[in-house]
Amino acid sequence: MNTVADAINYAAKHYGESLAVVCDETRLNYRAFVSRCRRLGGALVEAGIEPGDRVAILAANSHQYIESYLAVPAAGFVVVPLNTRHASAELAYALKDSGTRVLMTDQDPGELASIVQRVIRMPADYEELIADAKEIEFGQNVTADTLAGIFYTGGTTGKSKGVMLSHGNLTANTRHFRTLANPVPEDAFLVMAPLFHAAGSNSVVGSIWTGGSQIVLPTFDPRTALDLIEREHVSVTLGVPTMIAAICEEQHARPRDISSVRLVAHGGSPIATEVVRRAHEEFPQAELMHVYGATETAPLSTCLRHEEKTLDSERSRSCGSAIPGVDIRITDDNGKVLAAGEVGELEIRGPNVMMAYWNKPEQTAEVMRGDWYRSGDLGYMDDEGYIFLMDRAKDMIVSGGENVYCTEVEEALYKHPAVLQAAVFGVPDEQWGEAVRAAVVLREPVEASELIAFCREHIAGYKTPKEIDIWDEPLPLSGPGKVLKRELRAPFWADRDVSIG
Repeated sequence: MNTVADAINYAAKHYGESLAVVCDETRLNYRAFVSRCRRLGGALVEAGIEPGDRVAILAANSHQYIESYLAVPAAGFVVVPLNTRHASAELAYALKDSGTRVLMTDQDPGELASIVQRVIRMPADYEELIADAKEIEFGQNVTADTLAGIFYTGGTTGKSKGVMLSHGNLTANTRHFRTLANPVPEDAFLVMAPLFHAAGSNSVVGSIWTGGSQIVLPTFDPRTALDLIEREHVSVTLGVPTMIAAICEEQHARPRDISSVRLVAHGGSPIATEVVRRAHEEFPQAELMHVYGATETAPLSTCLRHEEKTLDSERSRSCGSAIPGVDIRITDDNGKVLAAGEVGELEIRGPNVMMAYWNKPEQTAEVMRGDWYRSGDLGYMDDEGYIFLMDRAKDMIVSGGENVYCTEVEEALYKHPAVLQAAVFGVPDEQWGEAVRAAVVLREPVEASELIAFCREHIAGYKTPKEIDIWDEPLPLSGPGKVLKRELRAPFWADRDVSIG
């Protein structure tokens, strides 16, 4: 199977009466689910949408979101999942940059409506649209090399980059996850991370392909998540560490029957060993799995299986080894491959690596060395192929599974007339893994709280610094004049058992 259409067509043929999706009170078997997907595709064709046109989704998790996520690329269009936490300006940029024609959303689109040709409100307009639409056959205009989606990630120069993922990229990632999770038709996968996020959408194609059911949590809440696990006999889930920690706390306080869970996977941001230990205590029968990757790798690249067995060993700090079908090497600045134990940049090669950045050839060239993707993460590989992350070459923080590019936050700070010098860096946070913190030198007095409020006007809330330190002297600089952020971070990360993940 090389396209999203292949997965849907296979499910229609083999799993018709099996449960496909549960969302609130809605329960759909594969026959009904696939019919809805094909009717959505038909409705978009009737509306004049042409192969290659972009269709964006800005919504909370729902069965309509899953249908759209699959039907849009399967019909030959390009899906553009938008981050619901982004500010209006950021969303507008993504819509304009991608040339999106249709916006599907469950919220008031406001000024975004003027950017696109059509807005489909979810669920009302959506349900009306597909009610009388004709089903179309999927796969007529797609191959493994066809662009399936554009996934916007933060930009190191303040502008987001659209990661172009092909059908082949998405299905390769699905094959990779299948080798790790060993999914079966009896599996019930709890979709608790946002579907616009790699951690949320990772299961979508895989569940359809293998005939499992997807249990959709519209908005993350640990109580509701555990209630669903108990009621629907959930067997697999994947989330960012903050979600895993919250579920464990809730389970400890108000236990449910979670004996059906066989696999709990996490990724997207750093996780403390104590959170893993607590997860093992609360889910003693489940395998714990640490996955690492990037949007550019669709997203999986490495995996540490049975993390619960590494708790008291050095390997607990590893993000695992390359998943089957993916190659990873550690290189120096000149691209020389380094020996085991030497720290360098992780480079990744495989069928999951993105096509390019949308309309950004220079930025694409910066991160690609031949067919190797330069991750921007620094680490080393041991003699057995296990990878240990040490730092980020990219100026990036991962907070609650969301990428925050420090330069983007710094640009917001520099817009304030009182800011003379600014440096943004990540510090450990028990809830979010990392939190955004800034150090600034002022040209005139201003309160830190005012600067924080100012940032919130220009960038998303999760990117806004939680704390700002005001310095009375210049920030530490390297010989070439760059701010030594490692020195700014060091006091906060001292004695931590993990740095990045």
